[in-house]
Amino acid sequence: MLQVMSAIFPEAPIYTLIYDAELTGHVFDGRTVKTSFLQKLPLTKNHHRLFPLLMPLAIEQFDFSEYDLVISISASFAKGIITKSNTKHICYCLTPPRFLWDESQKLVDEFNFPKPIKTLIPLFISYLRIWDREASLRPDEYWSISSFIKERVKKYYGQESSIIYPPVNVNNFSVSDNPGDYFLMVGRLVPYKKFDIAVNVFNELGLPLKIVGGGPEMAKLKRKATHNIEFLGLVTDSALAELYSASKALIFPQEEDFGIVPLEAMASGKPVIAYRSGGATETVIEGKTGLFFDKQDEKSLIEALQNFQDSQFDPYECRKQAEKFDISIFKDTLVNKIYSRRLNI
Repeated sequence: MLQVMSAIFPEAPIYTLIYDAELTGHVFDGRTVKTSFLQKLPLTKNHHRLFPLLMPLAIEQFDFSEYDLVISISASFAKGIITKSNTKHICYCLTPPRFLWDESQKLVDEFNFPKPIKTLIPLFISYLRIWDREASLRPDEYWSISSFIKERVKKYYGQESSIIYPPVNVNNFSVSDNPGDYFLMVGRLVPYKKFDIAVNVFNELGLPLKIVGGGPEMAKLKRKATHNIEFLGLVTDSALAELYSASKALIFPQEEDFGIVPLEAMASGKPVIAYRSGGATETVIEGKTGLFFDKQDEKSLIEALQNFQDSQFDPYECRKQAEKFDISIFKDTLVNKIYSRRLNI
């Protein structure tokens, strides 16, 4: 999203708390990137989760006084920038931070913090909630990445927002006339993405499953997986496109704020078997580009797989649905929003 937005405004500098050129694939080389004081602290590049209490202070230090318009892309702290009254601040909200508003207990449970730190975390979270709520009043306008996030912005910030769906580079993917016999999962192996549900189901059914991605759950999932489940780790973009196009369908058991992966699968002509929640309900058309299951558990996913027949899905209908979210659509929508009279700029 930031890469596409940067292409629209090639002269605009990028402000970020911390920047690592290698981890971002050098896609911003040649751009003006301005970082906060956190950039100079040891450990911040690889262990930024240790510094949440400093991030509000850091984001407030940036000076935007020379700009007419600032767009913050925010899942946590970016919306908290301070601008002058004559500077329009639009927040493109990925989500109100889950670790503050609806998953704070999971944060404590899922990360193996020492007991003394676990005792202090609720105090830190309370402080950050207060800051986040105050910071939510600073943008002049909100855009949300989905209807799902629009509802969260309204609930936690009391703010209305427009919906601008994130971009997918549909041209990176193609429809194959020779589908394979395996199902596919793609993403970071972390608890909330529920890869464990799929592993348990495919262990029971014996169906072939390929998993692309890495993360802290990798070792645990590998230990429980049977021989029909293959872990491919991180792959190149071209290899991923081939894996999509040769699969039977994508398995998507998580609740995502939007979810790019289902659209990449559909751009490859593949249907999606998804949990009925979050952004997937806005991108997958039931019966035409995929199926939904209603509970995040093994029984519900098994029923969906038993009802699935890949022959019932037209690959080009899947592709057509993905094209509605292409980069070209995103660019046109963004430019029209920014230069509309309603924004008075």
